Parts: sequence; structure tokens; C-alpha cells
Amino acid sequence: MGLLLKGGRVVDPVAQTIQKLDVLIDHTVIIEMAPEIAHQGHTVYDVSHQFVMPGLIDVHVHLREPGQTHKETIETGTMAAAAGGFSQVCAMPNTTPVVDSPAWVRHIIDEAAKYGYAKVHPIAAITKSSKGQELTEFEALSEAGAVGFSDDGKGVQSAEMMRNALLAAKALSKPVIVHAEDETLSGSGVINFGDVAKTLSVPGILPDAETAMIARDIVLAQAVGAHVHFCHVSPADAVGLIKEAKSKGAHVTAEVTPHHLLLTDHEVLLQGSTAKVNPPLRSETDRRACVNGLLDGTLDMIATDHAPHSTEEKSRDLLHAPFGFVGIETSFALMYTAFVHSHILSLPELVALMSYRPAKAFHLDGGRLAVGQPADIAVVDPISEKVVDPDRFYSKGKVTPFKGRVLRGWPVLTIFAGNVVYNNR
Repeated sequence: MGLLLKGGRVVDPVAQTIQKLDVLIDHTVIIEMAPEIAHQGHTVYDVSHQFVMPGLIDVHVHLREPGQTHKETIETGTMAAAAGGFSQVCAMPNTTPVVDSPAWVRHIIDEAAKYGYAKVHPIAAITKSSKGQELTEFEALSEAGAVGFSDDGKGVQSAEMMRNALLAAKALSKPVIVHAEDETLSGSGVINFGDVAKTLSVPGILPDAETAMIARDIVLAQAVGAHVHFCHVSPADAVGLIKEAKSKGAHVTAEVTPHHLLLTDHEVLLQGSTAKVNPPLRSETDRRACVNGLLDGTLDMIATDHAPHSTEEKSRDLLHAPFGFVGIETSFALMYTAFVHSHILSLPELVALMSYRPAKAFHLDGGRLAVGQPADIAVVDPISEKVVDPDRFYSKGKVTPFKGRVLRGWPVLTIFAGNVVYNNR
């Protein structure tokens, strides 16, 4: 008889409004939205005083499958996504083996469908085995279901290879998704180049390593008219380059992570390897530039770069611990607390950054609630406070620099394709 959400405040990231509306779902779609919908044998959820939003979309996650299932699986990763209010995620290809064949693209889609917690859109590798030497078969990968192409975890070092990739992706109307890192500049660095690296006597990663590759790929994308998307932007100069490119009409989009918006490399002094990530946490100047870039539209969306590792791996010293930490279960609450509760962004603006804009940039269904739209919905409690407790994560990864933070704006109900996949009401 359908599922009825009663009394919630519906957030529209397109119209930038919040309205008190009931929402009625039948099977996988929304069939009615109105101030009052009669209870006619429907399964009813009272969501009074809570926000009803489109399911969130994260264009940058690491599900670690195939081959790295001690870190994460498609099942645990999508369970974590549902707990974070996400109904769609884009999975990076730096697995073992690398997702560089149509068979692996289809495998990821089928595995996610089997568990049914969230829709997974595979991102396929730009080069075979992500070695930077030979392009993958873009057309076959696209036909199998890849939504874009990336060698994430590595920058494509050859400008010629990147130009050819941009041309191939343009023919398919797909983005090339860039991990911007010039390895001749990043070298053996493990944290941001600066005072903290000097204090800890560890090699630093120059911001120029990221900025230089972003500059190169903007030039190449403009020259061929392709869509280039920049992952996890972190230096101030890179934000400036992207802003200038957009002003000239380049088809450039960019994401920023919660950790680059909220933390600096000082966190490494406090938490060591827990705060090791690539690109690294930068200076306060860089952090503020990322915040300003998000507010003025230079940075199009928020993405988590959810990167689970085992606790043992992350407990190693700075030189030997892997880059990255988890984020998909905490990202909305972090952003709500830091930006909406603090009156820097409105709630519809934040929801746009985490649903509508990612959907639009990556040509995905979703990102808004309307009659006839997919029943992908997140319900958020704006009042209750909860401590970040990694022991309660669904993800296999338990390491986060935000452990112990008190946040509000936690998702309490997630619906994917009309089914309740997370319920913590």
C-alpha cells in the first residue's frame, strides 16, 4: 500500500526552499507530495520536526572491492553509505586488480544491486592497470556502466596520455576525473610541505604538485573541449586556477572534502598517521581558500574520498601508514554542524552541494524530490547530538580524525529505491 512520510520538512535543493509536506512512495518512485496525505493503509513514518531530503550522492568513494576486502567490501561500503544518508556513490577503480575491464565494471554494479543498500556507479581506470602507459577501452567501459574515468590514487604523468583520454571521454560525454599529483614534485612526501613537516622531520608534499597538474589539465581540457573534474582540491592556488578557468567557459567541475574544509596539517601533530591523507591536509590559508571556493561556487560539490584501511595499517608511523581515512558516515553531520548550524550555508544550499550538483555534473538520476522521481530519500534529525564513534561504523574502516566530535544533523532514515535501508529513528 505504499510508504508514507508524514509531517517532515522537505528540502528542495533546486528551488532552495523548505516546505512542510507529506511524501508518498509507491514501489520505487514518489507518487505524491502534499501538505496532508491521508493514511490509507500505508506504512507510515512520522518524521515531524525532521528534514526530508533527496538521497545524498558521493562521487568519490573507495569500496576496495575487488581484492582489498580486508579494508572494505561493496556490502559494508554501501551499508556505510546508507547510514550516512547516501543513496548513490561513485566507486574509484584503484582496487586489486584495477577496474579497467567491462567485466569488473559489471561485477561492481551487480554486487551492489545484490545487497541493495545504495546504487554504485563504477568509475573506470584511464590507463590499463593505472600504470599511465596505455589507455583503457573507454567505449566498452562506458557501455558496461562506467560513469567516468580516473586513475585516482595516481596522477596521469604524461600530458599526451591525458590529452588522448580527454578526447576519448569527450566522444562519450563522460568526465575525466583527475587525481592531480605531479610525482616529480610530490616525491616521497607524506604530509603537507611546511612547518609541521619540518617539526616532525618527514618529507613534505608541495602544494605545487597538485596545482601544476590542475593547470596542465585545465589547458588540455580547454583545448579539446572536454569535461575535466578535479578530485579533492586542497591548495589555495588550485582554487584560483579553477575559478579563472570557469570564468573563461571551460567545462571544469571540482570537489572538496570535509577534511580539507575543516582541518589543517596541524592535525597531524595531534593525531599522527590518523590524519595522513592524499592530498594532505594543508595550511590554514589553503583551508580558508577551499571554504571560500565552496561558498562562491568555484568548487561544485562536497565528496568524501571515503578511504577505509585496517586499523593495523593506519597505526603505522607517518612514513609507512597508508594515505586516507573513512568519511561517508560522518560527512553530512560534519557539514551540517560546521556550515548550516553555524549559519554559513543554508540547508538547501548544503543539500545541493551533496546531492543535486553531483547528480548534474555526473549525469545521474536523482538529487531532488518530486513526483515521478526515484524514491531515494534521506531523513535528518537537526536537533539530537551524537558523538562520532568509529566502533559503531558500518564501514570496516574505523579510523577518522573526527573521532569524538559532537555533531548534529545525523541521518536517521534512508530510503533507496523505495526500500528503507537504514533506520535509526
